[in-house]
Amino acid sequence: MATELLLITNSDAGTADREAVDAAVAVLREGAEVEVSATSSPDELDEVLAAAGGRTIVVVGGDGSMHAVVQALHSRGELAGRTLALVPLGTGNDFARTLDLPLDPEEAARVVLSGTPRPTDLVVDEDDRVTVNSVHLGAGAEAGKRGARWKARLGKVGYPIGALETALNPPSLRVRVEVDDEVVVDVDQPVLMVAVGNGASVGGGTELTPDAEPHDGEVDVLIASPAGPLARLGYLLRLPFARHEQHADVRIVRGRTVRVSGTPFDCNSDGEIDGPVRSRTWRVLPAAYAMVVPRS
Repeated sequence: MATELLLITNSDAGTADREAVDAAVAVLREGAEVEVSATSSPDELDEVLAAAGGRTIVVVGGDGSMHAVVQALHSRGELAGRTLALVPLGTGNDFARTLDLPLDPEEAARVVLSGTPRPTDLVVDEDDRVTVNSVHLGAGAEAGKRGARWKARLGKVGYPIGALETALNPPSLRVRVEVDDEVVVDVDQPVLMVAVGNGASVGGGTELTPDAEPHDGEVDVLIASPAGPLARLGYLLRLPFARHEQHADVRIVRGRTVRVSGTPFDCNSDGEIDGPVRSRTWRVLPAAYAMVVPRS
């Protein structure tokens, strides 16, 4: 019996993306039965998932698309035991990078057919909002907000432009960061940025938490607290080019639960910006679902 796949894509995709979807579907149909469903709203996505049955769900899109599908399944109580696959589209694709998936849609479709399911962690907050890849606050969230304005016009380079704009007027948070109930930084020390990484990178390859991987039951937590305007500027100038970890005022710790509280902050979760809030707690759900990844 042929493998049954439910492929979910964005009905608002442009011509180039539709052509990429068609090419991926052609590859998948060489070895599986494929139903294609294009959705444009959470309600439409929920209707499609309600009829998924036991089929492997193939998400065609970027981190935002993956986030939406996982959130919907988690909210429905149907994520546990589920197998998902990803065919990357768009400019960021950081979760695909972490999973070592090809960024070419046809090559990624071949991995869907030949790969193996691997248990994959999920990060959830106290309101059961999910993070598939990474959530960050402070300078990273501000850079993401600013970069989104450029991304529509310039694609992947939008995030570095947002980071450089943020460098000219960097935020300064007074927050307490607790990892597994241990205080890592308190409100007496200004913080430029906090990142909770289930995956390694954001913004199309900027490695905030370069050693993070979503199969070990923990997240990597980055805390950047450079003191003084020049130190903050130096950190932010490194940020788009993945050299920020060389900064003396950057710490990365690992754990299963993370709580941030203090002055109001926005959160950027898989590119979705939420806030401001004064407190948020994240926890890891180990092996919450399975992702199809290349065979090692």
